[in-house]
Amino acid sequence: MHRSASERAEDYLRAAYEIIQRKGYARTNDISKELDVQQPTVVEMMKKLHNKGLVVYEKYGDVSLTPRGRDIAEAVKKRYHTFEKLLKLILVPENIASKDAHLLEHSLHPRTILQFQRFVAFITPTSATDRTESVVTWMEQFEKYCEKEKKRHAMVKR
Repeated sequence: MHRSASERAEDYLRAAYEIIQRKGYARTNDISKELDVQQPTVVEMMKKLHNKGLVVYEKYGDVSLTPRGRDIAEAVKKRYHTFEKLLKLILVPENIASKDAHLLEHSLHPRTILQFQRFVAFITPTSATDRTESVVTWMEQFEKYCEKEKKRHAMVKR
């Protein structure tokens, strides 16, 4: 699988992107908090990303993304949200879906990711009224199946 940035670099770009979206700017301490890493680690990565032309970073200044850095961050964010949405669709608890989406966003072939994106877009139309009756029925049947399996496994454990 070919990526233009390492997984770690993608995480930093996405964090900076999301902070900028929320606050209008990002600083290394913001990124440090977002990723739960030490500030010197963030500074080191920002220098690397600056040298690769993905961020604009000056010591003690704001961090901004170059157009290429923004494109990568947006792609990473889109991959993450695709997997998070898919996992929630199949009734994975939200806290687990969030963690697992992060793992999946980095580990699959781009063609596989594209197909997941298409599937999630197909199964989750923009509004509830856009859902076809068959999708609604399928989701309801899946929820019932999961409940039945949950009860069956509870009975087996007794």
